[in-house]
Amino acid sequence: MWRNVRIAILLLVLAIAAYSNWYDRFSTTRWNDTVWIGIFPIDADGNSGTEKWLTHLSQDDVGAIETFLNSEAHRHGVTIERPLRVDLYPQVSDRPPELDPDAGLFTRMIGSLRLRMYARRNSHPAGRAPPQIRVFVLFHDPTFRKSVPHSVGLQKGLVGVVHAFADDEMTPQNNVVIAHEILHTFGATDKYDPATLEPIYPIGYAEPDLQPLLPQSLTEIMAGRYAVAPGKFEMPDSLRDVRVGRATAMEIRWPKP
Repeated sequence: MWRNVRIAILLLVLAIAAYSNWYDRFSTTRWNDTVWIGIFPIDADGNSGTEKWLTHLSQDDVGAIETFLNSEAHRHGVTIERPLRVDLYPQVSDRPPELDPDAGLFTRMIGSLRLRMYARRNSHPAGRAPPQIRVFVLFHDPTFRKSVPHSVGLQKGLVGVVHAFADDEMTPQNNVVIAHEILHTFGATDKYDPATLEPIYPIGYAEPDLQPLLPQSLTEIMAGRYAVAPGKFEMPDSLRDVRVGRATAMEIRWPKP
């Protein structure tokens, strides 16, 4: 009897999760109403430099993300005035659970559930309505760290975890990474070879019909890099150098103009 009860409970949990995943995708890719995205900063290393830098972080620092995404949405045929709203939320003290991309399926499932629970606990600041999509940005002091862990964006749970640098000069590139992970939460997939980081032609090229093809001067947002010569790839300096390609637009259900 108890075995049957446990199985029934498990099936109910799985059914609720499946419905939740379907509804998340349906509600955020209709593009009939503004989708609200919250950026939650986190001090990743606890040193005084990062702490001081975060006190000056403002809405203006993330405004370029909303401008870019809305401009690209309109270019791909979305008709509402403000498809996405990107707001800076108060700093979060707790760090999100770490996700191991090389872990087994079961471990990754458990990690995803823990992240979703973390997001629910930490996205309801007093006096502020919770956003639909939660992006937790861990800022690192570049004085002590020259590289950061891999960032992730999950459509299941509508949550992202981004590692960025606490440096004014790095803000434009930070915003490129944040925008990339936001689009993952809508269902966009990477457009680069994970082994070489090379943009995949043609879907990973912002201008696949350019003649001659190289050098490219723009980056497909989900490719992360653009080809300037055979075997040579560069990262964009800011969102001014980035575009949403047609393959990505189709994945997130932006209508063709």
